[in-house]
Amino acid sequence: MITLKKQFILMFVAIIFLTACNEEKIETNMSREMQSFEFTTQDKQFLSLQDLEGSWWVADTIFTNCTTVCPPMTANMASLQEKIKSKNLDVQLVSFSVDPDNDTPETLKKFGEKFQADFSNWTFLTGYDYETIKTLSIKSFQSMVKKIPDSNQVAHGTNFYLINPDAKVVKSYSGMESKEMSKIAEDLEKVLQE
Repeated sequence: MITLKKQFILMFVAIIFLTACNEEKIETNMSREMQSFEFTTQDKQFLSLQDLEGSWWVADTIFTNCTTVCPPMTANMASLQEKIKSKNLDVQLVSFSVDPDNDTPETLKKFGEKFQADFSNWTFLTGYDYETIKTLSIKSFQSMVKKIPDSNQVAHGTNFYLINPDAKVVKSYSGMESKEMSKIAEDLEKVLQE
C-alpha cells in the first residue's frame, strides 16, 4: 500500500515531468491571460478570442490617425506578414484600434490596404468603446492607453505581443524595430514545429 507521503512524492515528480515536457521552445518575457473579446473587423465581420484559441497569433495596438509610431509599426507588421508567409507559417496577425470612435471598419480597411495588408491572416479590429480597449490593453498587454489632451492623438504601447494557443500573452517585442520582425518569425517557427 502506498503511503500518503509516497503519493505526494509521486504526484510532485509527475508535475515536474509534465512541466518539463510542456516547456516553451522560446524564451518568454510575459505571462498574461488574454482578455476575452468579440470585435468588428475591417470587413464588418466579427472576430473573437475563441476564434483564435488553438492558434499562435501576434497582436499590436494602432490607430489610423496616428502621426508618430503607428505607420512604422504597421510597416513592420506588414514585413512580419511577408516573413511568416515565406516560411509558410499558419499565424494570425491582429491590430486593435485604440481610437475606435474614429476607426470605422472602412477606415481600417483603407489603412491596411495602404500597407498592402493581406486580410486573409491580418485583421484590424474596432467596434468597441475607448474604455474597453484601454482595459483590454492594460489587462492583456500591461500597456497603458491614454488620450492626449487637446489633440486627436492617443498614447499607446509600441510592442507586438505573441499569444499562445491557450490565449496567454507569452512574449513582447519592439514593434518599432524592424530587426525584431525576424526574431518574431524565428520564434514562431520554433513554436510551430511539430
